Amino acid sequence: MGFSLMNDNQLLRYSRHILLTELGIEAQTRWLAAKVLIIGAGGLGCAAALYLGASGIGSLTLIDHDTVDLTNLQRQIAHTMMRVGQAKVESLSQAIHALNPEIRVTALAERIMVGPELDRHVEAADVVIDCSDNFTTRHAINAACVNLGKPLVSGAAVAWDGQLSVHLPRGWGGAADEQRSPCYACLFPSESQGIETPCSTMGVLAPLVGIIGSMQAAEALKLLAPSGTPAAGRLIMVNAHRMEWTTLRTHRDPTCSVCG
Repeated sequence: MGFSLMNDNQLLRYSRHILLTELGIEAQTRWLAAKVLIIGAGGLGCAAALYLGASGIGSLTLIDHDTVDLTNLQRQIAHTMMRVGQAKVESLSQAIHALNPEIRVTALAERIMVGPELDRHVEAADVVIDCSDNFTTRHAINAACVNLGKPLVSGAAVAWDGQLSVHLPRGWGGAADEQRSPCYACLFPSESQGIETPCSTMGVLAPLVGIIGSMQAAEALKLLAPSGTPAAGRLIMVNAHRMEWTTLRTHRDPTCSVCG
């Protein structure tokens, strides 16, 4: 993509990206043409969407059925007191446009369902970011990404603990990447999940969701550039109480019911 596709205002707005030799105008131009699907407009989704919007991802689709509640404001930094009771996706869309009015935002106040509707949104995206808060939704998103060959950036945070993983479709980046890039179900098989405890009863440290959501945005940007080494084949975990980071190497499960 050529230099002429960016106007003077864009060259100035994104100049700090353009100055990075690993990115330059080429990567920024790709970002302006990119489409990212973000499922979940809570703590993770707020951080991820704000950074992607500020970074110049041209088209963002936000999906979340929930509305802004007073208890959300402790960590979901895109929402405000004035928008309590509003659909989270609409509130987040307003926050993105306040930062960068050029971004095209599609705000869908609906619950993610397995089937053609989810597949349609995933298929239209270049990268999918899972900012949901339950295993059922995560597994549905993962299955759709595997079936449609879309890269998935998954994040989670509860109490003091957060985690990040990147799942690349078959053939992404060559055979070596394929071999070391399990899907979400390889790491967390659906049949092994116990009773899920909601964060409303566990609590969560406010900046933790910002840390993980920002990491999700960074991984999506790297995939779309493309630049750097994606966090595929790794499960990155942080305990914010001790501020200790742990990285586990992960491998595809040949018996996985989703990608095996």
